[in-house]
Amino acid sequence: MSEYFATVEWKRYSQNFLNRQYSRAHEWKFEGGVVVPASSSPHIVPIPMSVADNVDPEEAFVASISSCHMLFFLDFASRKKLIVEQYIDKAVGTLAIGPNGKQMMTEVVLKPEVIFVGERPSPEILKALHHQSHEACFIANSVLTNVRVDEVFYK
Repeated sequence: MSEYFATVEWKRYSQNFLNRQYSRAHEWKFEGGVVVPASSSPHIVPIPMSVADNVDPEEAFVASISSCHMLFFLDFASRKKLIVEQYIDKAVGTLAIGPNGKQMMTEVVLKPEVIFVGERPSPEILKALHHQSHEACFIANSVLTNVRVDEVFYK
C-alpha cells in the first residue's frame, strides 16, 4: 500500500463570502514542492470568480487519466523493445448527467499520437498495448467514468 499527499489551500481574504461573490482561486501543493494554481472551471462558476488560466479539477481529472495511461503505455512499449520518440494525447472529458442523475465525468476519450523510432508495431500490437495500459492504469481502475482510446495516430 502506498499513500499520496496533496495540500489544497484557499483563503477568503476580504471577499464577501456570504453573497457567493468570492474567488475560487486556490493552490494545489505537492510533496515535491510543486505548486499548481487551481480554480473552479469557468464553465461552472463564471469569471471573475473563476480563474480561466488556472487548472480546474475537471481538467486535472482528464489529465490524470491520460498521464496514467501514457506512463503504462511507455513502460509496456519499452518492454517490447519498441522505441517511443514522442507521445501526445489531446484527451477529452465529458461532464454530463450520469446514471444516478448527478453530474459526473461520464467519459474520457484518449486520443494519443505516438511517434516511434525504428520498428513500428502492428495495429494489433498497438491495440494490445493500449488495452494492457488501460487495464493497469490505477486512475482508470478507480473511477466510474468510461475511459476509451479513440482516433489513435501512429508515425
